[in-house]
Order: sequence, then structure tokens, then C-alpha cells
Amino acid sequence: KASHGRIKYFTYQNYLNEFDFIWDTFSKEKVLKGSFDKFVQSDKQKKGTSTVDHEFLTSLDTWRTYLANNIALRNTIDEDELNFVVQHIIDRLIFLRIAEDRSVERYGNLQDTIKSNDYYRNLLKQFHAADQKYNSGLFDFSKDKVSGKIEIDNKIIKSIISDLYYPVSPYEFSVISVEILGSAYEQFLGKTISLSKSGRAVIEEKPEVRKAGGVYYTPQYIVEYIVKNTVGKLIENKAPKDINKVKIVDPACGSGSFLIGAYQYLLQYHKDYYTNNGKPSKGSKDNPLTPDGNLTTAEKKRILLNNIFGVDLDANAVEVTKLSLLLKCMEGETEASIATQLKLFHERVLPTLDDNIKSGNSLIEVDFYDSRIDFGEDRKIKPFNWKKAFPEVFKQGGFDCVIGNPPYLRMQGIQETQPFSVNYFKSHYQAAKTGNFDLYVLFDEKGFDLLNDKGFMGFIQPHKFFQADFGEGIRNFIIKEKALTEIVTFGSQQVFEDATTYTCLLFLNKKKSNQVKVSTVEDLKAFAINSMNVKTFTTTLPKENQKWNFITEAKQSLFEKLSKQPKTLKDITRKIFVGLQTSADKIYVLEMRQETDKTAVVYSKSLDEEVEIEKGLLKPFLMGKDVKRYEPLHPRSYVIFPYQVSNGTAQLMNSDFIKNNFPLGWTYLLRNKKELEGRENNKMKGEKFYAYIYPKNLVEFEVEKICTPDIADKPRFTIDKSKSLYHTTTIYSFVFNRDLGTDEKYFLGIFNSPLLWYFLSFTGNVLRGGFFRFKTEYLKPFPIKLIDFENKTEVEQHNEIVKLVDQLLQLNEEKQNQTLQSKTDQIQNRIDYSEQRINEI
Repeated sequence: KASHGRIKYFTYQNYLNEFDFIWDTFSKEKVLKGSFDKFVQSDKQKKGTSTVDHEFLTSLDTWRTYLANNIALRNTIDEDELNFVVQHIIDRLIFLRIAEDRSVERYGNLQDTIKSNDYYRNLLKQFHAADQKYNSGLFDFSKDKVSGKIEIDNKIIKSIISDLYYPVSPYEFSVISVEILGSAYEQFLGKTISLSKSGRAVIEEKPEVRKAGGVYYTPQYIVEYIVKNTVGKLIENKAPKDINKVKIVDPACGSGSFLIGAYQYLLQYHKDYYTNNGKPSKGSKDNPLTPDGNLTTAEKKRILLNNIFGVDLDANAVEVTKLSLLLKCMEGETEASIATQLKLFHERVLPTLDDNIKSGNSLIEVDFYDSRIDFGEDRKIKPFNWKKAFPEVFKQGGFDCVIGNPPYLRMQGIQETQPFSVNYFKSHYQAAKTGNFDLYVLFDEKGFDLLNDKGFMGFIQPHKFFQADFGEGIRNFIIKEKALTEIVTFGSQQVFEDATTYTCLLFLNKKKSNQVKVSTVEDLKAFAINSMNVKTFTTTLPKENQKWNFITEAKQSLFEKLSKQPKTLKDITRKIFVGLQTSADKIYVLEMRQETDKTAVVYSKSLDEEVEIEKGLLKPFLMGKDVKRYEPLHPRSYVIFPYQVSNGTAQLMNSDFIKNNFPLGWTYLLRNKKELEGRENNKMKGEKFYAYIYPKNLVEFEVEKICTPDIADKPRFTIDKSKSLYHTTTIYSFVFNRDLGTDEKYFLGIFNSPLLWYFLSFTGNVLRGGFFRFKTEYLKPFPIKLIDFENKTEVEQHNEIVKLVDQLLQLNEEKQNQTLQSKTDQIQNRIDYSEQRINEI
């Protein structure tokens, strides 16, 4: 219904008031400038709306559930067969239903199967007829030994086919693009069907998908950018006879989005070429264009078979890729054009793609089997022989183009889902020799190795390998090969919907070069519409054994100057640590209300009331929001801390000690007994109390330290001069070596200056909205200028910074207590001056 999908509603009476919106969004001039696209993308969660891919995914999931449960109930079948047959039935139904809406098949053909007798047998007859017409492999029953032997209840088939037609179906299949189907299918493929002990079908997320945090379907604009900058460069100004030799592969093709993108680019290029070269389009079978100026089916098949290749570990993904490519190949066909091919040229409409799209493990060759006799679970590894699979490709030295979105899975996930493969990776890939690695870096190395000596590679993947220790292997591999040609980064902007994954586009090729083009996308929405709002510069390749910081030469100069400092934060700190972690904050973290000499009245979230507890059982406790730039620390909470600290160790108080020395606290714990019982690391059994704080960082707090929230949008460091404040895990603390002779406030001035922020912008983890995460691995390498106390000038600079920091701590406290805006502004002017002077020094 229109009321479900509409996002604005006007009657003619509103036109004058809404004229500006209507004109700016829908007028021809504005639409040509992208206004409508911007409006559509401005808020994808508009009330009452749903995107086609999400709705179609819901339908796919429903049909899979119906079929899986019924087939498992009615037949003796194993898991692999069940997944195979469910996938094939759905793929075949969708193909034929789309063919109907595109007028390639008679509308209502599938509905004829649910009019009488055994509906599934009727459906199989249509599938066999389709094999004679399309020859796509999709309907190849010489390889499908399962579909013909199973039974499915009529009500299941009727329900699914009814879902495909008006008025139940909301889809107009003639205009749903292959790309939208692919988006839905990619999510669909993230789940698998397994059988319970009782034989019931259970649909669950694949282990590798769960470990990777979900399925990352690549947006169309990213696919198009990568294809244009790889395939586009390969075929530029070439004639079709030369393009005939170009071989393009996606080694982790999934639902086929990158191969569809590459195929579409090739189709458009050929159509433009033939048109620009004035080729006649009438007459014999061999002409590449139809009378209306489109590519003939024969030409589309030729391009598909010659140029497009793919591999995926998931056999069902391979079938979906084939389906998507065949649907793309069939675009523009009609019932009449297909009949002509069948009658006039005696050839079936579509090619079989079995030699182009294959299932196997792209990263593991058949040498995996060396010295193995008992394979056990190794059958799940599916080693793949690239040269045997694509012999013609490797006769010309390899692929011309490797593109895709490789899987994102950390080594821990690989060990759980593919335990047999880890040792193989470590012995075969330089990228895995760091000991810890992510699967995508192995695809980088493999993708590059698959290229011939003039080949191009383009991937979208996380950029964490720029800086992370696990990325050293692949960084060195790429630098040694002088393979890096372009990097596109997106900062904290999210390319993938519903995921927090910071990505880049990585372009490699075999033409060795010392220069790298670096592009930063400043506005993702503008980039999605027309690849605009990109800042670009060229820099030299990083060196081996270096982390990657892609910055302009001017910034590089400053970065190198920083890097020449002999000492880093790691060298001068005794400890960098996070705070206490409880497993029940609402019980143990209490809001301050009122104090006496020996007790404190606090608010307990678990009891939703104020209680009184002895101060000897409590520690003043900072939360992340309590730590602000140059502001004195005023904790607003306590934490129950049942430990006795002595000589650098913490000993848990036993139950009797708490009961005898802190009766109010013991009473409070007893009142929470029900919630505590049965919790790991957080227990009460009878009258016994057990540890509730995870055993780390229990004894570090009662020293002078500099503190910062773990996530911030600017430097928010301050100092704990009281030497008494404990804090939560969302705060980092720095304790400095005692023999430096340097005042901690000197370091505080450096931390809050733009210098640390500048350094972190190239080495740290940028989050949404320009926030940084202050992890120790990013903080430890920060270069520190230590003071030479024999140098009068440096001593004067040190002392001035310390004095200015003292002033800032005092000014910020005064500012907190002001009630008049005029006085607040006056204090702020002095704060600004002091900060500016520190920055100058």
C-alpha cells in the first residue's frame, strides 16, 4: 500500500508551502545535479519504508524454512543434500518467475503447477523443460541427483508459488535488478541448514559468519569504483578481439556482486564500441548488435564465457553467482527473441558456467593433502587446484584482473571454523608468518599471485592492517613487490550498513612502482552518487618493516621529525592500564549522595534506594564521563572494593572479615544475594562471599597518574593529584618512571596539545564522528621529548609548560563554579591563551 511506503504526503493545498522542497528535490535541473539521490540517501530509515533487498531477504528466509522443514520431515536426506536441494529449488523458481515478468516465459506458468495432482512433480516437469530451453546449468539434472528423488507436500509448494504472484507478492520482477537480488542473497548465504538429532531442520548462522560479525555486502558504488579502476584500465581503448583475452576473477565471489559489476562494465563497453564504430546491426547471426542497438545474446554469452571467472568455498554461493550472471545475460531478451534462437539457430539461450564459476578453497592448493592418509574433517577444507580449474588462464600467465571483497575473519575464528588450515597458511603465506593474521590479508597475497605480469587487483577490506602488528607480513610482501598503486580511505565513515568496520580500497598491480596514489573520501554520500569529494595526493611507497601512514609530504616531514625522538611513551611509563571491571556494576558501583567520617550514604541501582555503607569498604570511583580536559577530578561514585592491598598485592577479604568490620556493607551484599548467586567471578553461596572483580589492575591506583577516557573526540587528559582515585575500564591511566626528574604536568601539556592527536590520526583507530580509541598499542609508540636538565632553554620550556598546566587546572575548576556568563567568558579567554602558549612551545 502507498501509505506503507510513502515518506511525504501533500494535497494540492500544500503545494505553495512545500514548493521549495518539491522544486529542490524533483525539478529536472535539480535531479540532474543529484538532488533526488541525495534525498533518497539522506535517511534510509524513513518511517514506514523498507528496502527491496531487506524485504526480499525475508521472503528467501521464509521459503528456505518451509522447504527445509518439510523436506527433512518427508525424506531421508543428509545436511549437504538438504542445503543443495533447497538452494536449487529456490534459485530455479526465482529464475523462472523473473523470466515471466520479463516476458521471456508466459506469465502464470508456475501457477499452472499448483492446479492439480502432485505440485512438486509438476514443478520438476517445468524445470526439465527449462533445461532444454536455457542450458544454463541451473536446470542440469545430469549433475543433480537429489531433486528428482525427494517428496514435498503440496501445501509448501503452493505457499511459495503464491508468494511469487500478485496480490501476495509485493515484487515487480521485471524491474528488480540483479544487484538488488545479490544484496539479499549475500545475507541469505550467511546461514546454513543443519539437522538436529531428531532429524528436524535447523537454520543457523554459519560459524565463520558469526565469527566475522556478519555478512558484508559491498554497496554498488564501491563495486563500480573498483571495476572502473581495474577492468576499466585494462580494456581502455581496446578492440573486442583484444578484450577477448582478458580474464577477470573474484576469488571469494559470494553472491557475485563484483562479477556482475565487471560483466556489466564489459557489456556497456562493447555496446558503446560497436555503436561508435558504426557496425551494421542487421542481417546474419554473427552481427554483435540487434536491430534496436543492443548486444545480441550470442555476444553477451561470448563475453561472459571468455572474461568472467569466480571461486567460492560455499557451493551454494557458486550457484547464486551463476544465477545472477545468467539473469544479467538474459536482460533485454523477450519470448520472441528466445524463440528465434531456438528455431533459427538451434541453440539454447544461456551458456553453462561450470567451467567459469567453481567451488573450492581459493587459499589452499591440493598440496594440502601431502603426507595425509586420514583426512577426517579435511573434506570441509575443499583444496582447489587453480591451474587445473582454469588451464587456459594460466597458459597466459594468470588472470588480468582480480577483484572482490575477501572474507574478514581473525585467526581465532579460522582456528574454530577451519582448524586444519592454520598451519597450512603459516607455511605457505608470508602474510601469515606474523603468527596472528586476518583471512583478508591472505587473499591479498593470493590475489596478487594469481595475476599475470600486467595484471590489476582491487579489493575492499579493513584498513587495520596498515598499523596492526598482524599486518606486517602482508605490508612487507606488498612493499617488496612494489605492488601498491592506490589506496582509498574513508576515515570514520561506514561503507557497510549495520556494521562498524573501517575499510579501504586496496589496488595492486604487477607493474612495479615507487609511487602511491592516496585518496581520502570526505563525504561518503557524495562519493556514492558520483565519486566526488575526494582529496588525492601522491606519495612514495612506505619502507619494509614500517607501519603505513599515508600523508602528504609536508605532514610526512613533521611525522618523520616526531619519529626521530629517541624515547616513546612506552619507554617513560611504568604502567599504562585500564581500570576495574566488575560483572555487576549496578550492585557494586554506587552513586555518592552524602558522607560522614566513617560511612557514606549512596544510591544503589540494584535496590533502587539509598543505603549506608562503611567507607572502609568503598573506593572513590571515576567513570569515563568524569574525566575532562584539564579539569580536576571529582568522582561521583564509589565502588565496593573488598580487598586489602599490601606490598603491591591485593588479598580478597573473607566473608567473616567483611561481616565483622563492615556490618552495613555485609547487610547490603546479603540484600543482593539472590542476584549474586550463580554468577561466575561474582558469587555468594550461603554466607560466603567470593571475588567479583576480575583479577587485574587491583593495586595500581593509589599513585599520581594522568587519566583519559578510552574514547574521545579530542584530547581529554587530566591528572589525579590526590593519589587515591580508582576508575572503570573506560579510562586509561599513565604512571611514569620515577627517575625521569620531569613533572607529570609537563607530560599532561604534551598529551593535550594537538601533537598527540596529530600522531594518533595516522596511527590510531578512528571511529565514527572523528572519535579515537586510546588503546595502549596506539599510545605506546608516541614520541616524547625528554628534557635535558643541563640545557637552560629546555628547563625554562619545561617549567613554563608546568606553570601553564597548573593555571589550566585552576582556571577550569573556577569555570565550573561560575554562575555569570561574563565571568565564564573571561576565564575561557585565559584558558585559550594558556593552551595556545603550550602549543607554541
